[in-house]
Amino acid sequence: MSSEKTGKDRLFSFLFVRHRTATLNAVTTALAIIIALVLALVLIFAVSAQPGNAIYQFLLGPFASRRQMGNILTTAATISYTGVAVCIMFQASMFNMAAEGANFLGAMAGAIVATSMNLPPVLCIAVPMLAGMLVGAVIGFIPGLLRAKLNANEMVSSLMMNYALLYLGLYVLKNFFIDKTAGQVATAKLPKASQLSIIIPKTGVHTGVLLVIVVIILAYIFLYKTRAGYGLRIYGQNSEFARYAGISVGGVIVSSQVLGGAVAGLGGAVEVMGMYQRFQWTALPGYGWDGIIIAILARNKPQFVPLAALFIAYLRTGANCMNTYADVPKELITVIQAIMMILVTAAALTGRLKQRIAIKEALGNVK
Repeated sequence: MSSEKTGKDRLFSFLFVRHRTATLNAVTTALAIIIALVLALVLIFAVSAQPGNAIYQFLLGPFASRRQMGNILTTAATISYTGVAVCIMFQASMFNMAAEGANFLGAMAGAIVATSMNLPPVLCIAVPMLAGMLVGAVIGFIPGLLRAKLNANEMVSSLMMNYALLYLGLYVLKNFFIDKTAGQVATAKLPKASQLSIIIPKTGVHTGVLLVIVVIILAYIFLYKTRAGYGLRIYGQNSEFARYAGISVGGVIVSSQVLGGAVAGLGGAVEVMGMYQRFQWTALPGYGWDGIIIAILARNKPQFVPLAALFIAYLRTGANCMNTYADVPKELITVIQAIMMILVTAAALTGRLKQRIAIKEALGNVK
């Protein structure tokens, strides 16, 4: 009886510490964001001759027109895809940076399929998206396989691979799919049937904004409601325990990277089909790096990705307004993001250390 009571007490103490840690994480993240914004205001006062107008444009400019609010939604949707992709990878404790290359080549693959294949109207949207997902999945598979079979560091391999993918993509584009009448390095124009519909008039908000909501819901269900997602999260929290529990470690590593790459590739295809008439990127777009920022702010939880993405999109839209209508360069937002990431990452690290100490103390006190 006493042993049963002790077991229940241990479980209660563990759950109490977990709940307290989650609350602490939310508070520290909010505090880090507030500190970063305060520092941003200080910097604006330091560099602007009209700080009042600059702050007004920064904070309220994004809500000044329907077009600006539409920019917030489209930017948030774009970076949400890579945010979800990185969340899936990070949940397995895999610091894979291939979302950038997957997003780039996924966009190009979607455009090539849309412009090269004579698809029936029913498939003009789905097939290019599937092509982007497939290419992204292959890209995610490579560092995952290297880690699973050779124990190669996935961060190094994926980071190096991104630039190889960029130049491989440009080579394929320039030599096989370039539209010589475009006046730039770009594919032919996407057929009208392959372009995503605008859902809010006088803005750029397209159906890809709705699709990302579905992707976020599916990612949440996979991670928290399926056996495979549970195994992935267990491996991310304690790889040795996962091995002892009989979880296929190699399968978890590869599957997490494949899924993350597929989501990033889908995001690239959606971006081109929703925002452009043709694929015309000649450099990495940076959405993969944005995904890392989103994942850190969201604490690797897909359900929090929309909030993090909307916040970053709001900051960037405000920065554009400030750059256009005031005398502060939009590069200031890069500084703000850097400060924010340092603070949030530091808070996450100290929070994890405190959680481990608190759990040990709570379990040690129940005897």
